[in-house]
Amino acid sequence: MNDRPGAGPDGTRGHYSYAHYANREVAEGFDALRFGGPIGQYLLKVQQDLLLGAIAPPEGRRVLDVGTGTGRAALALAAAGANVTGVDASRQMLDVARARAAERRLTPTFEVADAQALPFADRSVDVAVCFRLLMHVPEWRRCVGELCRVSSWRVVLDFPARSSVAALESAGRRVAAAAGRTTEAYMVLAERDVRAALASGGFRVTAVHRQFVLPIALHKKIGSLGVTMAVESGLGALGLRWLLGSPVTMVAER
Repeated sequence: MNDRPGAGPDGTRGHYSYAHYANREVAEGFDALRFGGPIGQYLLKVQQDLLLGAIAPPEGRRVLDVGTGTGRAALALAAAGANVTGVDASRQMLDVARARAAERRLTPTFEVADAQALPFADRSVDVAVCFRLLMHVPEWRRCVGELCRVSSWRVVLDFPARSSVAALESAGRRVAAAAGRTTEAYMVLAERDVRAALASGGFRVTAVHRQFVLPIALHKKIGSLGVTMAVESGLGALGLRWLLGSPVTMVAER
């Protein structure tokens, strides 16, 4: 692991996924930006409910939270009784995670590590978790391979779907990045490709959850959970969530 800001494994220096988050202000404002307001809080609750359901019962489970960031998933798991290690390439994000763990009197372990080269033995944990990360890593298949390698039982991950409206935002950001603008030019992934990557690691998908048809940014701009639930319920009744829903959360088992 290369600990310099903007440098990842194999010299992926300058990729935004390393450089952007190696910043104290970004780390301290991350949760308010991503999970503030009623829609952000709803996103967080759905993520936590899916995660705890996927590894039930959580008590005593050895869990590795890859790309833990400010520790949202790690803290939820630790509060539920799991033995959690959270890893991230950003020391600044981990500083926030440790402070929040101390505030809540929880004791997960946090370590600097890269999602594409995890410093853990094969099948050394029960579950590997990876939320809001695959869309950002330079080599997402390598990351999935590492999740499968270290897990003895299950992998839980999510990603923005290529078949969703998020693909339009992703395309716009990638064009902006190519033009020299500073932006998080995240990727969207095809479900079949993620399934194939998990299968290559010896895992089969046992559950899939698709969340929103309309873009999260639009729901946040409206700012009404009631409107969001009503609109998304209607679109779901038309079968559009199954076709276009994003982010996609997958649970896979060895």
